[in-house]
Amino acid sequence: SDLLNIYGEMRSNWYESGAVNDAFFNRVGTNVLLSGDAGTNWSSIYTTINSANLILKHTPEISFTNEATRNEVMANAYFLRAYCYFTLVRVFGDCPLLTSGFESEKQEDMYPSRTAASEVYAQVETDIEEALRLMPASSKLLHKASPAAINMLRTEYYLWKAKRLGGGNAALSTAQSSVDAVLKAGYALLPTFADIFNLSNEANSELIWTLPYIVNENVTPGTSPNFFAYYLAPNGDRTRLREAGYTEDEVPAGSHAQYVVPTQAYCDFLAEDARDTRTDVSVRVFEDKFLTEEVQIKRMVVKFKGSFANDTRSFDSDVPVYRLAEAYLLKAEVENALGNTDAALQNLNVVAKRAYGVDNYYTARTQDAIDNAIISEILKEFVAESKAWWAYLRFNKEFELIETLKGREGEKNVTLWPIAPACLNTNPNITQTEGYK
Repeated sequence: SDLLNIYGEMRSNWYESGAVNDAFFNRVGTNVLLSGDAGTNWSSIYTTINSANLILKHTPEISFTNEATRNEVMANAYFLRAYCYFTLVRVFGDCPLLTSGFESEKQEDMYPSRTAASEVYAQVETDIEEALRLMPASSKLLHKASPAAINMLRTEYYLWKAKRLGGGNAALSTAQSSVDAVLKAGYALLPTFADIFNLSNEANSELIWTLPYIVNENVTPGTSPNFFAYYLAPNGDRTRLREAGYTEDEVPAGSHAQYVVPTQAYCDFLAEDARDTRTDVSVRVFEDKFLTEEVQIKRMVVKFKGSFANDTRSFDSDVPVYRLAEAYLLKAEVENALGNTDAALQNLNVVAKRAYGVDNYYTARTQDAIDNAIISEILKEFVAESKAWWAYLRFNKEFELIETLKGREGEKNVTLWPIAPACLNTNPNITQTEGYK
């Protein structure tokens, strides 16, 4: 989840360094990237891809008592490989396309070159279709692929293809049928936004695909296995916060100081309508009395605060990748791009009604106004859920709406990432992203 958050949130210009004053978060928050920064090393993603490749290579050789089980295993591997390559190609552009699987360091293709982005996108498309073909219709597992999860990725991919790759109405039509399948799959919005992230309710009807974090399985109490730990207050400040009348649940403290915080502008934007029930669930802002010379607690994301027991915080909040609210907003985006204004507003207002408690919150009917409303709802609904940056790019508004990208349209590959020296040094066939040193 660390990389997903860095790629999907940090460049949106809504985050900055916290008390630690980490240079990386200040740079990435203003869209200045260096090749040694976090996020420039793609090795962990390729490790996942290699696992998927080996599953696809060897699963056909294994005997199964139920063929549907084999198909589900294969579908999960295709889905995960598609998701990884879709992430890689949007982040880096051209990148090595590997589909055979490495089982020996002596294999001939150990040192691949970067493959043209068009070929990588084509592989993503093929893998999505194979995953959907093989996945049993009855599958609805939260932490694995399912028809709904695959169709969410399919919707996202074809929207990207339509808007960034020249796919036009044909791609929009495929995105439309994909998101319609999700909306008919039996998921349901929870009446209360806060309940989505309740630790006792992590299998709720709104969640489609999540990354699980469980104490004593993949979470050691007091450690920070996911990126959201860096938003919280440090343990050393708990006494002062208690004295001010806050409980550990109201003001989460953890094992790390604040490396990154939402900007004041973001917090103000989230709170611009007092009726919005999402604001206090997502972020918390502190007055000056909570600032000391040692620790500055200014703002924090509290949505994924984990659990607190035995005087220790465990960062065991599951991280949602896809949930139903996004399907409604993707549906609104598709319909608006197709010129179906009524359908776009209807789906947009489904999400808005839960947030603000009113019908028909959005009424403006121009295509651009609806697009901007969808972006606004993505920013408010999915704080720290790795959606903001991709929304700006998908709507082709990154140079219009992100302050630190305004006027930079002419810079080479400014929306792509450089490659880490570790990747370049271990493979002489990899070249740096053009525009970076």
